[in-house]
Amino acid sequence: MGALLVGFLPALGVELVFFYDPGCPHCARIDAFLAEIGPDYPELQVVRFNIREPQAREILEKLLVAYGVELGPVPLIFVGDVALVGDTFYGLEEEPVTLHGRAGEMALEEAIQRAIAEGAPSPLARAEGVQGRDLAEKLTLPAVLVAAAVDSVNPCCFAILIFLFGALLVAGRRRRILPIGLSFLSAIYISYFLMGLGVYSAIQAAGVQYYFILSVSILAVLMGVWSIKDYFAHGKWFSLEVPQRWRPLLKRLTASVVSVPGAFAIGILDSLFLLPCSSGPYIAILALISRTTTRAQGILYLLLYNLVFVLPLLILTLGVHFGFTTTARAERWRAQRVQKLHLVSGAVMVLLGIGMIVALQLGYV
Repeated sequence: MGALLVGFLPALGVELVFFYDPGCPHCARIDAFLAEIGPDYPELQVVRFNIREPQAREILEKLLVAYGVELGPVPLIFVGDVALVGDTFYGLEEEPVTLHGRAGEMALEEAIQRAIAEGAPSPLARAEGVQGRDLAEKLTLPAVLVAAAVDSVNPCCFAILIFLFGALLVAGRRRRILPIGLSFLSAIYISYFLMGLGVYSAIQAAGVQYYFILSVSILAVLMGVWSIKDYFAHGKWFSLEVPQRWRPLLKRLTASVVSVPGAFAIGILDSLFLLPCSSGPYIAILALISRTTTRAQGILYLLLYNLVFVLPLLILTLGVHFGFTTTARAERWRAQRVQKLHLVSGAVMVLLGIGMIVALQLGYV
C-alpha cells in the first residue's frame, strides 16, 4: 500500500497500477507477463493492489472515475491514458477494444511503451482528489437488509417463541411473558451475532474470501431451491427446519423456562437448534461482507442484520404481552403461512446466491 500514500508522491519512472485477485488465474498470467518484460523497461514501476483489501477498493473507485470506465472483472490495470478492465482496453484506441491472450499482452506492452515515451504521470496522481462511488457499500447494505428481513420470518423462530409463551400461559405466568421473552430473544441476538463475528473473522484472517464466497453462493442457491421445494412438498424428504427428532427435546427444554436467566440460557441453546433453518441467508451475507467491508463496517452490518432478524420476535413478544394477539392466533398465522415463508425465503436465497456469483465473476465484490 505504500505507493499511494503520502498524497500520491511522484514516481521516479512511469507507474503501472495493477489490481489483482489472489484467486484469479488471468491475473497470475498478467503478473507473470509483467515480470517477464520488466527488464526491458527499467523505468517502469508496477504498483500492485490486492482488490480484496478495503483501501485498494477505495483507490480503485477513484481510478475508475478518473479514467471514465466502469468496474469490471479483474485484472484491472491503469498506465498512462490506458485502462485495462478484464480483457478490454480503454484509451488504447478511439473505441474500447477487447483482446485476449497474446494479443492482449502485446496491447498492454504497447500501452506501457506509449506511457514511457510520453513521460505519463502516475495514475494515482490522476486519481488524487477524485471522489469514489462506493459501489461495494451500495451493493452490500440492501443485500444485508433483504436477507435479514427474510431470515427474520423463518418459521422455526416463531414456533419456538410461541411454544415458550404457551407454556408460560398454561403455568399462569402471563406477567412473565415480557421479561422472559426479551431475555430469550436477547440471547438469540447475542449468540447469532457472536457466531457471525467468529465466522466473519475467520474468513478474513484466512484470506480465502474468493473461494468461500463462490462455495457459499452455490450453497445458497441449492438451499434456496430446497426451501422452495417445501412450498410444494412441505415435510417430505429433508427439510430446512428443526429436525423432527430434535423437537421433543427442544419442547421439553423450552417448557422448563421459569426465570429470566433460564430464558437466556435456553435462548442460547435454542439458537444452535435453529441453525438448520436460518443459517442459509446469514452465511451468504457473512461471505459477502467479508469481501466488501472493513472489520469495523462488518461488525456494524452484523449488528444491523441481527437487529432486523429479532425484530418480528420482539413484535410478537410485545403483542402477546399487551394482549394484541394470542399464542393460538400467532400459531395459526404461522401454520397457515409456513409454506409461503419457505417459498419467499428460498427465492431470496436463490437470487442472492446467483447475484453473488455474477458479482464475484465480474469483480464487483
